[in-house]
Amino acid sequence: MKRYLVPADDALKNFTDNTDAQASFCLRALLKRRDVKVNGVRAAGEVSLKAGDEVCYYMTPAEEQKVAFTVVYEDENVIVADKESGVNSEAVFSAFSRRGEAYFIHRLDRNTEGLIVFAKNRAAEGELLACFRERRVEKIYHALVFGKMPAESGVLTAYLRKDGARSLVRISDRPAGEKIVTEYEVLEERGETTLLKITLHTGKTHQIRAHLAHIGRPVVGDEKYGDPARNRAIHAARQRLIAKELRLLSGGPLAYLNGKKFVSAKSL
Repeated sequence: MKRYLVPADDALKNFTDNTDAQASFCLRALLKRRDVKVNGVRAAGEVSLKAGDEVCYYMTPAEEQKVAFTVVYEDENVIVADKESGVNSEAVFSAFSRRGEAYFIHRLDRNTEGLIVFAKNRAAEGELLACFRERRVEKIYHALVFGKMPAESGVLTAYLRKDGARSLVRISDRPAGEKIVTEYEVLEERGETTLLKITLHTGKTHQIRAHLAHIGRPVVGDEKYGDPARNRAIHAARQRLIAKELRLLSGGPLAYLNGKKFVSAKSL
């Protein structure tokens, strides 16, 4: 059994997604079995939570042991984790927070897997935030897309605007919004799909998924910007996108990590 106190008003599903990855994986089954209790009362569906409420999850050993992330590097200052698809970044952060001091630096979309970094003290937090803000982090992704690319490599430019009401972004070739730059290299052609190496020169919300969809090469399995019919045809329920490599150009308290490259074990 896992027990949590709710820090602020929330909905049960959202609280679960952001607090316990294993419970999030099996929440539907837990509710069906009535194995979630809120203030001692069994829940059978969505529940509105209040600050101070107690939530308990009664998972099987197999459910509790399902892997949500692995640690690829850790020292006294930073943690680099390799996140699974279907896991909120907030749930990974919550797991590290429960074992000690931790600070949230950046996030990956729920269905994007791969590398995410956290700080373990204020000094490391300041330097990591500065690295991301000043673009001193080199990020490489692997993406499986529908179709063939127009060239073996290229640099794509466009403009991105957020649509907050619909929780998505819109891409335009005309100067409207923030400029985005996405570099790609073809790694392998696989019939109707192509494996790409993506280098982000700007790191905007949903940039890779939206930019590739904009040029007619949507990420396989992408439910927001992708091709629903083609996804269903190959039973792709989650997007094929990995935060594959991360390299810090760091200084100050993290100068010893300057130039160090971290690589996800995941592949497409």
